[in-house]
Amino acid sequence: MVVGDIVEEVEVLVIGAGPGGYVAAIRAAQLGKSVTIVDKAELGGVCLNRGCIPSKALISAAHHYEAAKESPFPGIETTASFDFKKVQEWKQSVVDKMTGGVQQLLKGNKVNVIQGEAFFTKPNEVRVMQENGSQRLQFQHCILATGSRPIELKNLPLGKRVIDSTGALSLDHVPQRLVVVGGGYIGIELGQTFAKFGSQVTIIEGLDSILALFDKQMVRLVEKNLKKYNVQIETKALAQGVEETEDSVKLTYKDKDGNEKTIEADYVLVTVGRRPNTDEIGLQDAGIELTDKGLVKVDQQCRTTNPNVFAIGDIVPGPALAHKASYEGKVAAEVIAGKPSIVDYRCIPSVVFSDPEMASVGLTEEEAKKEYGQVAVGRFPYAANGRATALNATDGFIKLVANKENGVLVGAQVVGVEASNIIAELGLAIEMSATLEDIALTIHAHPTLGEMVMEAAEVGLGEPIHIIKG
Repeated sequence: MVVGDIVEEVEVLVIGAGPGGYVAAIRAAQLGKSVTIVDKAELGGVCLNRGCIPSKALISAAHHYEAAKESPFPGIETTASFDFKKVQEWKQSVVDKMTGGVQQLLKGNKVNVIQGEAFFTKPNEVRVMQENGSQRLQFQHCILATGSRPIELKNLPLGKRVIDSTGALSLDHVPQRLVVVGGGYIGIELGQTFAKFGSQVTIIEGLDSILALFDKQMVRLVEKNLKKYNVQIETKALAQGVEETEDSVKLTYKDKDGNEKTIEADYVLVTVGRRPNTDEIGLQDAGIELTDKGLVKVDQQCRTTNPNVFAIGDIVPGPALAHKASYEGKVAAEVIAGKPSIVDYRCIPSVVFSDPEMASVGLTEEEAKKEYGQVAVGRFPYAANGRATALNATDGFIKLVANKENGVLVGAQVVGVEASNIIAELGLAIEMSATLEDIALTIHAHPTLGEMVMEAAEVGLGEPIHIIKG
């Protein structure tokens, strides 16, 4: 009997070891299940290896380089030298440390790890293809967490000079000229980072604004900083095609007036979204149905149309966010273990690690008005906060949105330094159905950025202390 004919019984099989899959595996193991996790690439998935972590490492390096080169503090003069090769080596050390941590966590929770590519052959069975053959796994329950990949446009095929986010994070030098096609969060984060490193960056966006899903007042502050680094932004512009040479690439696009233009660069970075990895893994053989967008249909417990298979992360409806995948992974594992868990997406934050940072949780003001009619809004500027002033980082604001009838917080937006951390308190407040009064009565330490949350609540109540009542 060959290896491929042997069927191994598995209690819980997790396919995909990204932030959804490995978290699901650990939670299932904690709940007493015997767990096997399969991934065709590396532990940690795209997020740890080619996305969230390496990009934030480069963003951090760019911030430090900017501060050393152009100190924002009066009376302090600095000089800076820059070695991109060393920056990339440090970035990789961060990735290695994090993925090594995932390996230890899986080992510590007695999760069996298999490297290989899994394909469904039956509703309760997969075949795992490996370098030296294959093996069959028959499962009682399966959690599908295969993630997503960058969308490749037909008229902008990836090549030596046309790259996706993975290619951009792997560059061994800072390009002199970089064109970014797509003004979403990935394009803005990477475009702004390379601009700080010294690239001449142009952003081509098909919609009428970059970061179109965010509050326009927030986006204006990011646009202001992009212009500081001479980033050219072309909105309502559509990329038509590219011509590559050995040393450069020419992008042809139509501007907002319909005029055809050409721009030459060292690289064209395509960041127009991501595609779910739901093709060519045999979902039809498992009785798993997809939406018309290629996403897996799931219920409130992450269960697919195959009752023994659950799906999480980028392959199911909703924003493609690592923390959403991790959350869904825990829900799916708990349901398998017999707990009455369901997903609740009210409090999933969205963060852009731009400069300044942007973060949002719950409803926007416009969304809240549609749902509740009248809303109470409290907006407090960074410029009126002592800690922000002492940091010389006064661009930004915190905005709270509450149901006017009962004062319950339903949404919040933050733009400014440390927005990615401040948003956590506001997510908790929404989760607990806190009111503006609850937040205003919560004593916040002074001087901190966090006390702006309290101040914004006071504005929403019509009782501001540190700004003049409008």
